[in-house]
Parts: sequence; structure tokens; C-alpha cells
Amino acid sequence: MEREIKVRLEEVVALLNDTEETVMENEIKEKLEKILALLNDPKEIELDKKKLHDRLTQVLELVNNAMVDPDIEIEYCIPDEKESSSSCDIHIDPYILVTYVISEYNKPTRKIRLRDTALRRNTPESIANQVTFSIEEFKGEIDSVQMG
Repeated sequence: MEREIKVRLEEVVALLNDTEETVMENEIKEKLEKILALLNDPKEIELDKKKLHDRLTQVLELVNNAMVDPDIEIEYCIPDEKESSSSCDIHIDPYILVTYVISEYNKPTRKIRLRDTALRRNTPESIANQVTFSIEEFKGEIDSVQMG
């Protein structure tokens, strides 16, 4: 529950720090009221967790469908999921571990974090596009280093 409240408070801070968005007093008040409601109603937290989990599942399916590169291995590390790999650090935000298999001994990796605030603000399609772009960018970086 503390994590959910922390995430909500981070949303308020992000909203206040966003230079491109005009922040209305009632927006802040509304977000703070939601935080207080969470403190008073733990069932709300469970509902919110389920919504986030559903969005995350959609994102992972979209990424799976978009990425069909035989040189790229994708491992999903999601807290509270039994199918997450044993190598995953499940005490943090969910992330995708991308491994680019160049050779048997050369396998660079990158973590792509899927933060709760991004899952709340963006559509699953938008997040999946960002993830696939990050994977392609990672592959391009490694290729440019390999080619010299």
C-alpha cells in the first residue's frame, strides 16, 4: 500500500514539475483526495493494481507480437508473477530485460523499465511502441560498436 501511495504522490510532483502543462489547483486537490481515499479504502488499491496489471499484460502482448528478431531475447520481469524468471529482481518496477545475442560469449543486455506512472498516463499501444523503439535503438547501438 505504501508503494501505491508513493506512486500517487510522485504523480502529483510530476504534474507540478511539468513545464508544458498548466496545473490547476483543483487537479492537485483531486489527486490528493485520491491519495486520502486510498488510505481510507484499501480495496481501491487492489482495483487499481488489477487495472495496471491488465494494462501491463496488454503492453507485453503487443511487444511480443512486434518483436520477431531471432538475435533478440526478451525476458519479462513482473513483480507478483510466477512466470517471471529467477534472474529477475522482483522488488522493483516491472521491466523488460532485452538481450542481443551476438555470439555465445557476447550477449549485451538492457533493462527497459515500465513505471507505474507511464502505465497510467499512456495507452498500451503507445508504451509498446516506445519499448520496441528502445529495443531497436539498443540493437543499433550495439551494431554500431561492433562494426567499428
